[in-house]
Amino acid sequence: MPALLEVKGLKAGYGPTHVLHGLDFRVNEGGVTALLGANGAGKTTTLRAICGMVRTEGAIDFLGQTLQGRATEDIVRRGIAHVPDGRGTFMELTVEENFRLGAYTRRDREIQADFDRLCGWFPRLKQRWRQQAGTLSGGEQQMLAIARALLLRPKLLLLDEPSFGLAPLIVQEIFGIMRRIRAESGVGILLVEQNANLALELADLAYLLETGSIVMSGIAAEIREDEAIRRSYLGY
Repeated sequence: MPALLEVKGLKAGYGPTHVLHGLDFRVNEGGVTALLGANGAGKTTTLRAICGMVRTEGAIDFLGQTLQGRATEDIVRRGIAHVPDGRGTFMELTVEENFRLGAYTRRDREIQADFDRLCGWFPRLKQRWRQQAGTLSGGEQQMLAIARALLLRPKLLLLDEPSFGLAPLIVQEIFGIMRRIRAESGVGILLVEQNANLALELADLAYLLETGSIVMSGIAAEIREDEAIRRSYLGY
């Protein structure tokens, strides 16, 4: 399967502090890659590095073209959408207004069709269409953040801890929706997640980070079934 995103020798940091120490990983077209690791391992910094939000070294190639040195807005226009940790919805706006903001830069005639499609994937949002985002539950806000990112029609979706702080049933619902997104849209996903079991169930490829370095990588299903790896690194 061809690479949608290919990263080689990625280093990144904040000021004099080095956080990433030469990462190599990839996301295949239409595939899901999971980045696993404890807090402080460098997962969020990896997503920020791809988006041009931190100082980086190394190669970041998207659809065969380098992203190095490009502004964040240019990277977004090329087809990468980022759903950060903390969800990032516009609390004072309604669900509908958040949708319209997500499609603000588009000039095509399929925006309404995308609204309808996303409401089919996220029926809770359709029910809350006129409701202020700040009054939604945490799970509904996470759904809204993902839906708004998808309205950019990205080729690659960066998801940072979509399960964080949510009840287990809501987490299962969101991961079920992500499986449908993957199957029906063909969007590649780079998933940062501490719930290793769920992430490995969804992903094709997985990389385990420890203090800014990749200590293990491989086929997600094989890692998920390896009892020694689960006990030593993943905690389940």
